[in-house]
Amino acid sequence: MMQLPPINIDTDAQSLCQWLQRLAELTVASVHPDNLIPANLPAPGRRTLVVGAGKASAAMAAALERVWGQRYPEAEISGLVVTRYGHVARCEKIEVLEAAHPMPDTLGEQAARRMLEAVAGLTAEDLVIALISGGGSALMSLPAPGLTLEQKQSINRALLRSGAPIRGINTVRRHLSAIKGGRLAAAAHPARVVTFLISDVPGDDPTLIASGPTLPDESTPADALAILQRYHIDTPAEVHAYLEAGNPAPGPTDIAFAADSAVVLAKAADALEAARAAALGAGVHVRVLGDNLEGEARELGKAHAALALQSQGQSRRPLLILSGGETSVTVTGHGRGGRNVEYLLGLFTALAGAPGIYGLAIDTDGIDGSEDNAGAYFSPGDWAKMHAQGLNPTEFLCNNDAYSFFAELGNLIVTGPTRTNVNDFRAILVMPVPD
Repeated sequence: MMQLPPINIDTDAQSLCQWLQRLAELTVASVHPDNLIPANLPAPGRRTLVVGAGKASAAMAAALERVWGQRYPEAEISGLVVTRYGHVARCEKIEVLEAAHPMPDTLGEQAARRMLEAVAGLTAEDLVIALISGGGSALMSLPAPGLTLEQKQSINRALLRSGAPIRGINTVRRHLSAIKGGRLAAAAHPARVVTFLISDVPGDDPTLIASGPTLPDESTPADALAILQRYHIDTPAEVHAYLEAGNPAPGPTDIAFAADSAVVLAKAADALEAARAAALGAGVHVRVLGDNLEGEARELGKAHAALALQSQGQSRRPLLILSGGETSVTVTGHGRGGRNVEYLLGLFTALAGAPGIYGLAIDTDGIDGSEDNAGAYFSPGDWAKMHAQGLNPTEFLCNNDAYSFFAELGNLIVTGPTRTNVNDFRAILVMPVPD
């Protein structure tokens, strides 16, 4: 893995911004599927079938093919995975499909149906390897019987704008689905299912990643209905009736999961540890706030600004404040931006150009929300630059237009799809202020 150059009180602002961006690059590389798929794969079944969904699923499939061919050159492997448009990776044995994210489309619906058909009729001698990562909820969106894709799209859109946490959103998704909440594994029974996951959810509960298509569900339809009511989501009568009827997903005691297993290959904590180790090697103090921070993005940014200001002056060495997780954005404006740039604009506004404090926030999948950037960064000098350009950060924040704000400053980070996803990565560099 690449190393970070040392920095000190004399390092110039441009170099410090580049240092933060290099830190983000190595952090993302540490959780890429090429570095994750284990060498000790399960033994082949009479037939070995791969299924999967998520922004990292194609890269996981490509890595699996390479390792599988080295370990079991005589064993056939086949299957299909679905990933977001533009996130494909080349596979020879495993078919890679593309669909829309974050709003599901008909191609995602077709992909989910094909997966259910592929696992049907397997035996106890067969093996299913499921490759699951964040984004899978939208990418294999097969409505429960009696419901339509349009109804799911409407509810999904409203939930994403409501500020609801991902745990709640995925609870609703599981109970309106014909494939999530363990239903894919149930359809594969009696075949053994081994699930490899890259976690994008705070807390890393495997059942929440991509809404747990191969894992048992402990929530209930009543839980899903309560979330819809709590966030005032307009719910079609058919959806309300379906949830009230109580159509539970397979639970932990279901026989379908008796021989199955699941391994979380990478999570936000792993990315933060890679960043921490690299920064320590560059002579920087590090404080990790946690890998599962949630809440309103701009408010978390303001809280972290107060923490950075409080920390400044406590050490003669640079301090790096790291955090991960998944924030929320309650959308009231009509601008452009994802949760990471909204967090960063909240942080930037609260700091008000405080000297010696730099910030960066990205989504590790390379796409912040539905935009073309991974995130953005800023330096203290951007406060004066902002005023010179006549920009008002509060106005941009009120319009949920953080993308446009950082685009005007020239500070967007555009990586393209990274083909991994452990959610948000946030870094604040606090430099000592000379006496």
